[in-house]
Amino acid sequence: MSDEPTLGEVSRRVEDRLADLREDLAELGRRIDTKVDEKLYDLRHDALAARVSTLETLREKDSEKLVATRRWLIGAVVVPLIGVLLPVVILLIQGAGS
Repeated sequence: MSDEPTLGEVSRRVEDRLADLREDLAELGRRIDTKVDEKLYDLRHDALAARVSTLETLREKDSEKLVATRRWLIGAVVVPLIGVLLPVVILLIQGAGS
């Protein structure tokens, strides 16, 4: 008996290797299908950058509105309140001193 494989064994081994190769190629095809095209990636990146820019602009506007609201609060509420309370406090202090 010789140690060399028979034609049937060689044929089975070749078929097994071909089946493995087909599976590997199919797997590579599936992986390539899930990759994002570079142009699509660039479009998504540009859209995201535009969205971030818009959000930053809105944040700056909100900050400006907050500053304006604080100024209004000080001008419309605090200053008149001090204008009314300061004379009363001065009169109370002068009245308590006499």
